[in-house]
Amino acid sequence: MGSEGRGWNGAGDGARGGEEKPTTTAAVAAGAPADVPTSAASVDISLPLPEMTPHIIGLCKGSVKGWSSLDSSCFSIETVSGGITNLLLKVSVKEETGNEFSVTVRLYGPNTDLVIDRKRELQAIPYLSAAGFGARLLGIFENGVVQSFIHARTLSPADMREPRIAAEIAKELHRFHQVDIPGSKEPQLWNDIFKFLKKASALKFEDNEKRKRYETISFREIQDEVKELKDLSDLLRAPVVFAHNDLLSGNLMLNDSEGKLYFIDFEYGSYSYRGYDIANHFNEYAGFDCDYNMYPDKDAQYHFFRNYMQPDRPSEVQAQDLEALYVETNTFRLASHIYWALWALIQAKVSPIDFDYLGYFFQRYGEYKKQRESCFSLAQSFLSELRNG
Repeated sequence: MGSEGRGWNGAGDGARGGEEKPTTTAAVAAGAPADVPTSAASVDISLPLPEMTPHIIGLCKGSVKGWSSLDSSCFSIETVSGGITNLLLKVSVKEETGNEFSVTVRLYGPNTDLVIDRKRELQAIPYLSAAGFGARLLGIFENGVVQSFIHARTLSPADMREPRIAAEIAKELHRFHQVDIPGSKEPQLWNDIFKFLKKASALKFEDNEKRKRYETISFREIQDEVKELKDLSDLLRAPVVFAHNDLLSGNLMLNDSEGKLYFIDFEYGSYSYRGYDIANHFNEYAGFDCDYNMYPDKDAQYHFFRNYMQPDRPSEVQAQDLEALYVETNTFRLASHIYWALWALIQAKVSPIDFDYLGYFFQRYGEYKKQRESCFSLAQSFLSELRNG
């Protein structure tokens, strides 16, 4: 669940530009690369697309080499997709040669700074881009970015479950986890969860129905669950990698003719645990309907693990390595549910999007409780066997 996790028709969303001026303030201070143009323009998603167009064109002129002198009539803008934390626009220019060149403009949704660390995202993008991941960063403005356009289709949850595509995702995830992002390598998962818990437990709802539902939540219980889960997962000594942390179908793209897979949108990216990133991806097999019966069975998981652990020789992965990753992944499966459950509570308070975030909290926390006993038992049995040799 994340940037493209729920449908949001962005056709009525837009940007409020002012004068597009280079700035050395917010974007650069947030860790933006020095060679990427920045602008002080802000975004107002309440404006319709036609009113947004002149400002988006101005942003693109300041970001894309060779576009600054183009007449506005050369530009066309269309909505690509809208998620809970993003509105994605395709901006195209018809060049004198007759060829069309496109970029994307990603506009951040309101209040997303409460759940997304933009500094962390901007610091990571250049290194991920250099390693061949995602779209190339072309420009930054107050609450959005301009990026290169990827010619590919967005996957569906059913695509992710298809064995051939699952193998490619696993191989690409292995490569993603090899990228070195400068700075602290401390895993951020539990820090983020405890921050979310603190924010979520202090919310005030004016709506009577929301308040009643919110007041049924025991945050003491959740805190105890988080601590116990953290203590258990720490015993597994899972490898720490730079993780995507939001690898749902909307953040995977495939160019069918070239057979090239793309990971996009690194908003939630951070150093975290290998098993968490994989488990979070498996949870997204449930799709937009949150059908967790779609969570992959052991055979499907082992197929993914083999291609992840040895992309060139998947058949050579040892049985004990498969078992260890299986236990690791299915322990962090629980952490994924708690993370997005708490995320949803914060969104229930601050997001203007018409979506039942409180209901989503109860879905994710309910699934946590449903799977808790089997996942804890799996990890405890594995650890007991290790201790006993």
